[in-house]
Amino acid sequence: MGKKDEMAAMTTSLRGRVKNTGLPKSHALLPLLEAVVNGIQAIDARFEEDRSQGRLDVRIVRSPQVGFDLGITGPGRTPLEPIIGFVVTDNGVGFTAENMKSFETLDSDYKSADGCRGVGRLLWLKAFSKVVVKSTYEGEDGTLQGRQFRFSVEREVEPIEPAETLDDTGTIVELDGFGAAYQKSAHKTAGAIAREVFEHCIWYFLRPGGAPEIRVVDDGETVLLRELMDEFVYSEMPTKTIDVKGEKFDMVNLCLKSSTRNQTPRLYWCAASRVVTEENITGKVPGLYGRLKDENGADFTYVCYLASDYLDANVRADRTAFDIDDTIEGNTIEGEITLADVRTAVLAEIEILLANELAAARDEGKSRVNDYVSNHSPRYRPLLKRMESLGLTVDPSMKNTELEAVLHRELQKLEAETLAETQQIFAEDGAERPADYQERLDEYLAKITDINQSDLAAYVARRRVILEVLAKLIRSNDEGKYCREDEIHNLLIPMRKDSNEIGTDASNLWIIDERLAFHDYLASDKTFNSMPITDSKSAKEPDIIATRLAGSAVLAAERQSVPLSSIVVVEIKRPMRTDASEDNNPIDQCLGYVKQIREGGAKTSDGRPIPKSEEAPAFCYIIADLTPKMIDRCELASLRPTQDGLAYFGFNDARRVYIEVISFDGLVNGATERNRAFFDRLGLPASR
Repeated sequence: MGKKDEMAAMTTSLRGRVKNTGLPKSHALLPLLEAVVNGIQAIDARFEEDRSQGRLDVRIVRSPQVGFDLGITGPGRTPLEPIIGFVVTDNGVGFTAENMKSFETLDSDYKSADGCRGVGRLLWLKAFSKVVVKSTYEGEDGTLQGRQFRFSVEREVEPIEPAETLDDTGTIVELDGFGAAYQKSAHKTAGAIAREVFEHCIWYFLRPGGAPEIRVVDDGETVLLRELMDEFVYSEMPTKTIDVKGEKFDMVNLCLKSSTRNQTPRLYWCAASRVVTEENITGKVPGLYGRLKDENGADFTYVCYLASDYLDANVRADRTAFDIDDTIEGNTIEGEITLADVRTAVLAEIEILLANELAAARDEGKSRVNDYVSNHSPRYRPLLKRMESLGLTVDPSMKNTELEAVLHRELQKLEAETLAETQQIFAEDGAERPADYQERLDEYLAKITDINQSDLAAYVARRRVILEVLAKLIRSNDEGKYCREDEIHNLLIPMRKDSNEIGTDASNLWIIDERLAFHDYLASDKTFNSMPITDSKSAKEPDIIATRLAGSAVLAAERQSVPLSSIVVVEIKRPMRTDASEDNNPIDQCLGYVKQIREGGAKTSDGRPIPKSEEAPAFCYIIADLTPKMIDRCELASLRPTQDGLAYFGFNDARRVYIEVISFDGLVNGATERNRAFFDRLGLPASR
């Protein structure tokens, strides 16, 4: 082509750039923080030798309209009006010609050496409807020059003439029209806003030469950020430098006072002297949970500020994250660094730096586990001597429910590992055994023994808890009332179920008699006509019925060719019930149920007939408090009191039935005594 192609310059849409700029609601104050950092950098440029001359104010602007405050403000506290904007004032170099040119150039690299990406002003328009900038700077001839303009999505940069000139160099940035969504997510008080500004800019306070005087002002209330340094920081620790694949990372380590609001150990990832992201590192170093104690026993919270040229070069434009992979699966490019690589190196250095404090915290956590296992859950004893080998550390301040979940998970892991070892060891049995086979076998057998003891401990500990619940149920409440009998019934065994519907773990009939665990059929609050063990058409509902085949019956006679069955009937009455009258006599009820089962034709649970036998043993247990009426019924039935006076017992010759009437106190005491040896063996008190 004879004519040279004409080249067209690319244009940029401010509205499009703002729309495509991300600003999470959780970072609602980031535009303000950007304005603060810009002010600090302007002060640095003017007072490089003496930053103490620098001044920066953040004034909170609230709505002038008095609205209704439906929130809880506390006694004597005036409701706060909504924040509609901020005014940031500094006495830095001001908007020089170079600074203004950079401001008007999107994605400018003018201050790239300071880590700036030229997107801070885009964040202003993301959260605020408009911005007004008033600035005074020193011209080439040494005189003070004024510059003033509006900045908005609609009109972009709009100069205001004539520009007002201040008495000294500096800049006033007015952020106006705080978006409702961001306003709702942002902090509301001067103190909270000052803390966020401080934590975001803490790098400037820690660097050599420190930071300028920075204040947050809100309608007469003034917060000095320098005072927050004294309020937050307990002591500084040595700054460390670590090497990750040839890149240097600086760790500024701080001990924060225990009064600090956030008491979780944190790692702050910084870029361009700003905090970009914060990471909770609780538990990521063994023993690092919440507060630690120094050598004098004083509490402190550890935090680390991490900075590097590598992080500066790889921070995203909106400065809310890094363009660095957290992890990379498979082979990585030589020299490529992931966040996981850096984090691993940082955590290893923290473990060295806090070696003494972490050791003390781990010991405290170990004591916490020992106490919990000894007094609450002995089933986890196999973990106690394996805590170090398992790498198990816990937060000493965690709740019992949280600790239970941690220990349960660790025990499951131990059981899974033991199962895998089982398969491996027995696969080697008979083959040529490795040199350490016997040692591994002994260790495996020790684990198996501990796990089996753990299962037994859990079973016994569960019994103690059940007895504690029962002891509480039989007591009257604050109003002098007692629980309903169905509450006790459901604790012993779920109602309206039979042995085909519930598992063995659902029943606590051992409280009455351990032998009730061995039965052919058991029904709880079921009608006779729904039971497969009898042909009775009755709709009566015994509380608990159980039958046992002669092959397993303890009382089966020798050389008896006809199979016998034992019958157990349990009746439960409400604690302190006083209506044991002629028409409501639980002893007569139980005898009637036994008779009905015998006459109805007893069967096995699968419906096979059991030959009728006059000698089939039957047992009746009545669980009821020994009120005067109940004692009267026991005496009329020729029952005898036990030595402790908590039960009556006897044998009814006419019906061939053993009867036992047990008070609720007698029930709890008897079950506790039968299990006391197990409780003592595990170091568990019989009750708490």
